[in-house]
Amino acid sequence: MKSKIVMIFTGGTIAMKVDPELDAAVPGVGSNELMEMVKEVDKIADFETIDFANIPSPHMTPDLMLELSKVVKENIARDDVTGIVITHGTDTLEETAYFLELVTNSEKPIVLVGSMRNNSDLGYDGAANIAAAIYTACSPEAKSKGVLVVMNDQIYSAVDVTKTNKVAVDTFKSPELGPIGIISNKEVVFYRNIKERQLLDTEKIEKKVGLVKLAAGMEADILEFFIESGYKGIVIEALGCGNVPPAMAGGIRRAVEKDIPVVLVSRCIKGRVEPVYGYEGGGSQLKDMGVIFGGNLSGQKARIKLILALGISDDIDIIRKFF
Repeated sequence: MKSKIVMIFTGGTIAMKVDPELDAAVPGVGSNELMEMVKEVDKIADFETIDFANIPSPHMTPDLMLELSKVVKENIARDDVTGIVITHGTDTLEETAYFLELVTNSEKPIVLVGSMRNNSDLGYDGAANIAAAIYTACSPEAKSKGVLVVMNDQIYSAVDVTKTNKVAVDTFKSPELGPIGIISNKEVVFYRNIKERQLLDTEKIEKKVGLVKLAAGMEADILEFFIESGYKGIVIEALGCGNVPPAMAGGIRRAVEKDIPVVLVSRCIKGRVEPVYGYEGGGSQLKDMGVIFGGNLSGQKARIKLILALGISDDIDIIRKFF
C-alpha cells in the first residue's frame, strides 16, 4: 500500500528561476512544475499538494509560521496521511522547522526541504532534495523523530540544524551532533534518535522579541531601545560561554527589573552558556540578575522559543522552565 504524503509549498529558492530582465532569481516555479521534476516517487506515495505561499524565505514571519503550523496540524492528524513535506527557503528554514518542532505533537514525519540553487542554475538541487524528503517522510523509521530537515541526502533534527554556508549545497549542518540520518540509494538510514521532545503548543505568539549579537565594546543603547519600544522579550547572543561587555550589564539589569525576560545564548556555534565568570558582565553575575540561560540554542532558535513561550505565559519562572 502506498504512503500518502501531503506536500506543502511555501516558496524559496527551490521555487525560483532567473528573470532575464532583472538578471536575478525570483519566484516563478509552481508546485505542479516542481512535482513534475521529481522522478519515481509516485511508485511509493500518492500526493496531495497545498500551495501555502510562494515567498522568499526572508519574507517568512512568526505569524506565517503560526498559520503554517495550523495547516500542518490539521493534515498530520488525518488517518490517511503518512507524513508531510514542506518546501521552504533556506535562509529561515531552521527557524520555521524549530517553530513546528515546538508546536506539533505527532509521531508522523514532518520534513522541511529547500534548495541552494534556483531552477535556472546548473546543478539545480531542488528535485533531488524533494525526492529525498519524500523518501524520509515515507520511512517507518522516521516516526517519532520530531520535525526533520532534509538537504543534500542528509537528515537533521530541527532542534540542532543550522545553515552554515551562504551558497554550498551541503550548507545545513548540526555542528555538534551531525546528521540524524542519511538517504542512500533511496534507502533511509538513521544513525541516532533524539532526546525527549519539548512541546510549547500555543495559538498565540508574542512577536516583539528582540535579538542582539554582541561584539567587543558594545553598549546598552540597543537594549534601552527595546525596553522603551515595548519589547516583551530579549535574546542576547553573548560572548564565549555567556559573558557580555561591562557596558551592557546595566541595560540587561534594567530589562530584568522591568520583568522583561532576557535569554542568554552564545554567539559561538558550539557549546552551552554557563555561569562561569564573576566579573562585571560575566555569566555568574548575569545569572544572579535573573537572566535565563538558553543552553546550546542559537540566537534565532532561542528567539523562536521565547516568541512561543511568551504566547503561553509572561511569568518569568514559567518561561525559565521552558529553557
